[in-house]
Amino acid sequence: MSSPEVRRPATRTLLWALLTAMIVLYAFPFAYLVLTSFKSASEAISVPPSLVPRTWSLENYTNAFSESGVLASFINSISTATISTVLSLVLAVPAAYAVTRFRTPSGRVFILAALVTRMVPPVAVGVPLVGMMKTLHLTDTPFGLALAHTTVSLPLSIWLMTSFLEAVPGELEEAAKVDGCNRLEAMLRVVVPVVSGGLAVTAIFAFLASWNEFLFALLITGVTAQTTPLVIAEFQTQFGLRWGSMTALATVYSIPVVLLTLILQRRIVAGLTLGAVKS
Repeated sequence: MSSPEVRRPATRTLLWALLTAMIVLYAFPFAYLVLTSFKSASEAISVPPSLVPRTWSLENYTNAFSESGVLASFINSISTATISTVLSLVLAVPAAYAVTRFRTPSGRVFILAALVTRMVPPVAVGVPLVGMMKTLHLTDTPFGLALAHTTVSLPLSIWLMTSFLEAVPGELEEAAKVDGCNRLEAMLRVVVPVVSGGLAVTAIFAFLASWNEFLFALLITGVTAQTTPLVIAEFQTQFGLRWGSMTALATVYSIPVVLLTLILQRRIVAGLTLGAVKS
């Protein structure tokens, strides 16, 4: 039999090989998107396709951002995603706190109902949402679209925050109450800072759910609150797809999410490992 010292390097090599393969599989479509954005119009649709542009050009970026409504759609996407993320966190934190601290049968029913709501396809609630937004005069507004996006991200936000809050020992709140804090103050001053990593993870998922959403934006918005995914889809003309402009705008549109992930990287790692080791 081989010793553990012999098997360990082989296992490590296999894990690194699998990790490298996964990174390549995930990164290749995005890398191809970015490289295509620098190709000429003819090279972007050439057969067989080329990976690296023969001649690098910024023409696609110039053409994309010269279109009317592109910059406004970016502002709409950022404002909508920000409002939706804030709403999701503001509603998910107290809901998850109540579920994890009171542990009542109704709380279990509530968390199960949140999971069931998450399973409902968005297209099933799209038409009723349009009617509700018209009644409230919120159609074609960033706030109305943010409310619709919150209905998608809130169930997952509650489930994530529930798992994070369960890892926080109740002794911390008891100590805060001894120091004179009430339950609300203990939650805001003690519990929330402890799960800041979990908040970052939840915020990323809520932001992505709004940032990438297409269906509700198509149904609820018109011109004023149109988001960038709709603008990218409009690059399809009667003569075909404008691959250069689409890839250029999609590349720029991915930058805020990448930057947000890098900024919150440490907190995300802390949130993912929260509660991994329990006494």
